[in-house]
Amino acid sequence: MNILPMKRRDVVKGGLAALAVGATGLGRFTPARAQTKMVLKASDVHPLGYPTVESVVRMGKKLDAATSGRLTIQMFPSMQLGGEKEAIEQAQVGALQIARISVGAVGPVVDDVNVFNMPFVFRDSKHMEAVLDGEIGTELLNKITANEKTGLVALGWMNAGSRNIYNSKRPIKTLADLKGLKIRMIGNPLFIDTMNALGGNGVAMGFDQVFSAMQTGVVDGAENNLPSFVAQNHFQVAKYFSMTEHLIIPELLVFSKASWAKLTPDDQALLKKFGREAQLEQRTLWYEAEKTALDKMKEVGTDIVTTIDKQPFRDAVKPVWDKYGAKYAEMTKRIAAVS
Repeated sequence: MNILPMKRRDVVKGGLAALAVGATGLGRFTPARAQTKMVLKASDVHPLGYPTVESVVRMGKKLDAATSGRLTIQMFPSMQLGGEKEAIEQAQVGALQIARISVGAVGPVVDDVNVFNMPFVFRDSKHMEAVLDGEIGTELLNKITANEKTGLVALGWMNAGSRNIYNSKRPIKTLADLKGLKIRMIGNPLFIDTMNALGGNGVAMGFDQVFSAMQTGVVDGAENNLPSFVAQNHFQVAKYFSMTEHLIIPELLVFSKASWAKLTPDDQALLKKFGREAQLEQRTLWYEAEKTALDKMKEVGTDIVTTIDKQPFRDAVKPVWDKYGAKYAEMTKRIAAVS
């Protein structure tokens, strides 16, 4: 799911190029047509009702009301347009306008955001939110937008909770329990190294492949937040869920830079405003979803391990900090200083 250089690939020629000039009209849009009704396509791997999806749906309703129906958002949830990799590729060429993507997908190109990917960089979710709402969060959004290789405009951050390890073999209470297990990770070298440092075998794989991979034994498990675990029915193939909270990584709401350039400054300002509001509203939805997911997991009999001594886990990822953390030393200090 890494960001790819901004160019038309074979995979997006033809079909995706046709999308760009389809229902949205953005493929043919020029400033002179600024008052033309436009439908902005949005994509998410998660289903309708999921916090990130619902927040964009609400954003669309606000946009519709503010522009008297001139600008609307059409949501394509549940990987209808592919996984995050495909969403990024489509956004880069203007075939898709809005996407919710993982920070891990941006890290290989905008290296500064990798500080958020470092294990145990945040004390808890509230600390993360304070960082995102402040100077650091704004600074990094601007860097993503300014980087020509992304082809994206970063509208805001979204809460994705803590990432926890789940698998089909055994409960994870100690590092020894994790040893040798094949665990799916986002395809960022930092994440792979984190899992390997913890004693597991990190396997890079798209999110849309995880269920079948666990079902067939290609991997023993994965790691993610509570709502994702439930929304993707991973409880059907992974009985054991351990609250390791090894990563607390925010997610991004992005807009196609190719499409952004064709909008008026007023429309751009509206999208930035509603993007910021979506960032704040999604949090309330997120915490509600976490509670609902936990209730569902208990109902279906998921073995949930909540009592874990995390200090050995923190100690185990020291090699990851030694390898990746030095260049983030100043930013790490700034993050730690946020109350």
